[in-house]
Amino acid sequence: MKTFLKEISIRTGGRVEFRDITREVEEAVRESGIKSGVAIIFTPHTTTGIFMNEDESGLKRDLEKVLERLIPERGGYMHDEVDYNAYAHLRSILLGASLTVPVENGRLMLGTWQSIFLAEFDGPRSRRVYVRIMGSD
Repeated sequence: MKTFLKEISIRTGGRVEFRDITREVEEAVRESGIKSGVAIIFTPHTTTGIFMNEDESGLKRDLEKVLERLIPERGGYMHDEVDYNAYAHLRSILLGASLTVPVENGRLMLGTWQSIFLAEFDGPRSRRVYVRIMGSD
């Protein structure tokens, strides 16, 4: 089995942001030369998340509103006594830090409307995303 690792650097621009990173992940798959396998997309930050959905502006605003209702910024969290970003950590837990996508014929097996996103909850910051591709050529 062949493996390939690529680090993607991203500078987020807002406190909360949903950045489409599909092109960067597709480029990593191309660079890997792997034709059949899986791509694992991982963020090593505790106030970011990785998710997949449609890249539509209304849907992204809806997601932000839902997360604000579920985990409001001013929620009286104990962690805010240490660092005022507990809501960012909690939202990250909901979305998760990684995503696995099958690779076939050297391409991500994404549905028509699926895109891969980095969710920023404590920005703006410099962030890293790691893409590990495993499989055969």
